Amino acid sequence: MAKVTMIQAINQALGLAMERDPKVMVLGEDVGKNGGVFRATEGLLDRFGEARVVDTPLAESAIVGSAVGLAMGGMRPVAEIQFFGFIYETMDQIGTQASRMRFRSQGRFHVPLVIRAPFGGGVRTPEIHSDSLEAFFCHMPGLKVVTPSTPYDAKGLLLSAIQDPDPVLFIEPMRLYRAFREEVPEDWYEVPLGHARIAKSGDDVTVVAWGPMVPVAEAAAEKAGQEGISVEVLDLRTLSPIDTQAIIASVQKTGRAVVVHEAVRTGGFGAEVAALIQEHAFLSLEAPVLRVTGYDTPFPVPSIEDLWLPDAGRLLEAITTVVRY
Repeated sequence: MAKVTMIQAINQALGLAMERDPKVMVLGEDVGKNGGVFRATEGLLDRFGEARVVDTPLAESAIVGSAVGLAMGGMRPVAEIQFFGFIYETMDQIGTQASRMRFRSQGRFHVPLVIRAPFGGGVRTPEIHSDSLEAFFCHMPGLKVVTPSTPYDAKGLLLSAIQDPDPVLFIEPMRLYRAFREEVPEDWYEVPLGHARIAKSGDDVTVVAWGPMVPVAEAAAEKAGQEGISVEVLDLRTLSPIDTQAIIASVQKTGRAVVVHEAVRTGGFGAEVAALIQEHAFLSLEAPVLRVTGYDTPFPVPSIEDLWLPDAGRLLEAITTVVRY
């Protein structure tokens, strides 16, 4: 079994899906000849041709609008938004068309669409490229929101997303695209949507994370272990629908919880996680639920982004606080 990066695992998933089903296609800016900004679609144009690997104009609303029509017409499009921050242009297509179509048509029409988008900081991008906007889309009924943190999960979750009969927003952490390799099967496999995974078992405190913050949580857990604190790291993988049972089971075991995410604090998805813990595991808590997040500002310029992003040090402080409460 070969060890691959996350971007290679995503490329494998796209290739397998297109081989298996002629209705699967990809479209987006530079996805064809250039293979995408990060080379996620590299080689697909040569294998499947221009009819199924479509370079589009620089018009995100047109990309997603076209993909919605294609999906309703029987295709299974995988639309790429070059950077997640550019997705503001597609809010109408996603919020009033893709996510509502099954409801609006009383089940007569489905939109089997996947929208891929790289997101998150730590790679020194220009303005609007690194924004973490997942909370916007978790607020849209009818849309699934998925984010992997490992190459294995990236491939398996993407294959599940492409098979799903309804629209899926698949956001990919840029900083993890080539951060490490792990063994990934070459053949088809699926990681079910809506199921969290325990990235690290522990007994004293639960850290809930997703996407780019999972390795940060694992690093903080290792440092906490050196201080005698046993940390359980829960990787949500799917934000909508969220795996409430996994969160509650972990918090009931540990009695404490910290939620970490890159997005700004106010209205961030971590507040939803904290509310679920409060509603379902209040009697198990031995300390308040804490959040470690980005700040309530636009994502900063590259020279200071490391000061803005949550890191293992800030997370360790929160872990220590809840344990000593």
